[in-house]
Formats: sequence, C-alpha cells, structure tokens
Amino acid sequence: MKILHVITGLNDGGAEAVLFRICTNDKRNKHVVISLMDKGKYGRLLQDSGIITYCLNMPRRRLSFEGVTSLWKYLKKERPDVVQTWMYHGNFVGGLIARLAGYKEIFWGIHNSNLEVESSAKTTILISKLCVLLSTWVPKRIISCSKKSAEIHKQMGYCKNKFAVIPNGYDLDQFSPNSEARLRFRDKWKIPDHLPLLGMVARFDSQKDHANLIKALGMLKKSGREFRCALVGTGMNSSNVELVATIQEEDIENRLLLLGRRPDIPEVMNALDIHVLSSYGEAFPNVLAEAMSCGTPCVTTDVGDAALIVGETGWVVPPRDSMALAQAIDGAMNEMKDSPKWSQRKISARKRISNNFHIEQVLEAYNKEWNTNIYSPQ
Repeated sequence: MKILHVITGLNDGGAEAVLFRICTNDKRNKHVVISLMDKGKYGRLLQDSGIITYCLNMPRRRLSFEGVTSLWKYLKKERPDVVQTWMYHGNFVGGLIARLAGYKEIFWGIHNSNLEVESSAKTTILISKLCVLLSTWVPKRIISCSKKSAEIHKQMGYCKNKFAVIPNGYDLDQFSPNSEARLRFRDKWKIPDHLPLLGMVARFDSQKDHANLIKALGMLKKSGREFRCALVGTGMNSSNVELVATIQEEDIENRLLLLGRRPDIPEVMNALDIHVLSSYGEAFPNVLAEAMSCGTPCVTTDVGDAALIVGETGWVVPPRDSMALAQAIDGAMNEMKDSPKWSQRKISARKRISNNFHIEQVLEAYNKEWNTNIYSPQ
C-alpha cells in the first residue's frame, strides 16, 4: 500500500520521531510525508532515507490558501491507499482536505494527553474542538499513542468507537547500551565515572516542568548529595533567561550542564546514570523508552502512559511534587551503590522496552489497522 502521512511539522518532537521510525522501518508499504510547515529536523532525515517529503510552508498555527491547494494537489498526485494524519492541526487540515478530495481511508493520530488552557495556544484548543465535531465523519479510525490519551479524548467528545491504542515503537539497534559512548561523553563533560550523572532530554516547554526538576535538584544539593545533571533539548542553554533565573534561585549552576539541542541522543542516554522526567503533561513520553533501551533506569512523574512504560524498572511520582521527585532520585542514587542490583535494573529496563515497545511490534499494529479497515464499509 501507499501510506500518505500529513503532520503539522517535522521539528524535534515525539510524534515526529515515531513517524520517522515508521517510515524508515516499514518495508511492506511505500510512505510519503507532507508537512504543513517546513522540513524541520526530520524532513531532511526522511529525504536522506529515500522517503518522498513535501513541505507546504504554512505559518505556524495558520492556514494559507497556497498551502491548502498544494495539499489537495499532492493528494491527487500521490493517490494513496491510506491517509495517516498526525497531531491536531494535521488531523484537522489533512483529514478534512483528504475527505473532501474523496478519500475515506483516513486515520487520525493523537499524540498528546490533554490540553492545558494556561499552556496551550488558543488556536490549538480551537482546532481540537473542531476535531471533536469532525471525528464522527472524517476519520475511519483514531489511533492514540497512549491509553490515557484515548480516555481523555473520549471524554472530550471524540467518537468513542473509533479509537485504537498503538504505543510508540523504538529501534533497539539505534538505542542500545554502549559503554564506549558513556566513557567518551563523560570524559568530554568532565564527569568522573563514580559521580552520578542525572539528565533530562526535553525541549523547554511549560508542560515539561523543568522548574519542578530544578527545585528537586536544589533539595538534593541541600541534603549534601553530589551529582551532576545534563539538560538536553531545544532552549536548554545559557541564553534562556527564564531557565537560568530558575537555576540561580536554587543555587545549582555548578551542578548543571546546559547542552541544548543535540543530534546524538543515544550517546547522551548511555552517558546518563538516571534519566529524569519532571513533566505534568505527556501522552507516551519517548525519552523514557529511549533511555531504558540504552539500559538507563528512569525516574518519572505519573503522566500519560509513563508508569506503563517504566513498570517495575523505575520510579514514578506525582507531577508537580518536587519533594517526591527529589526523594525518588535520592532512592535511585542509593541503589546505584549496590552494583549487582543496579546492573539487574539496567537489564530489566532494556528488556521491558524490547518485550513491549519494539518498532516491529508497533509496525505490525499499524499495518493491522490499515489493512483491516481499508476494505471495510464506512
């Protein structure tokens, strides 16, 4: 089959990463990608992998006549068997235009858990409400990456009987334990092997709640804990005034490495002893699975399907509770002193991802949805 994907954009994000893995690992189908915006990070990677990628170059959160007409033109040109859309704007624009163009094999993709009024753009909230109205007519199925997300969107009014839950999948050849990468990066960052290195890979965004993590780290410092923490992602650098001010309030400048956006996330995950996620809003946080695939245990807030991902291999605490987060990190660092127990936890973390969230399992689930529904009555 030919699968045509319509996604809001191709910048560095969880949904974008999953789309990339699906397109580059699926050998059964031909994939074509349309970005409503520009190439971003993954557009170039898709093209380098031989995936046809079109960019409509529409402004962020705004439609353009040229963009919509180009989308119509590409749909007619490619004549796909299935249209798979991603995220609210991709679902709304891609799904609606595909339906008007005569396509019925349309699958929406939802990759966030909820919409916080204080942190979500008004246009995004509006689009999500319009999708509620369209959900009975436009998509044949609605694929959610997490159980929690599916439940929340059903409560919002999305058509309940159209949902399927397919978790994100991971390439365990790309994300795997690598002792050489660990030593190389820790040497570059001047982190002795015995010093606990924490880290969080996440762009600077209110829902990631970096302030929660920084406050927890401040508590650990006051308790006498020695550690370093690497913050990786877009906006995680010294030019971020808000971030720097929060760090200074906790007096932990000398404990943090602000590394910004990096292309070598598998190597980063190997360098860390513990990956921490401090978010209050997630659906299926990729960074947990990526860290665990590298044998790096995780401490996470209980958001989206985070608890499902880590299972018994990590620590789960309530969101927006810095004290609980600090205590969980402290407990993880205590366990690091027990080498056999820590080694077993690292093995268990990778095994959990291999057994439950391997990219091949996810591809099988997507193909089952596309094939099962493609010839069924509307």
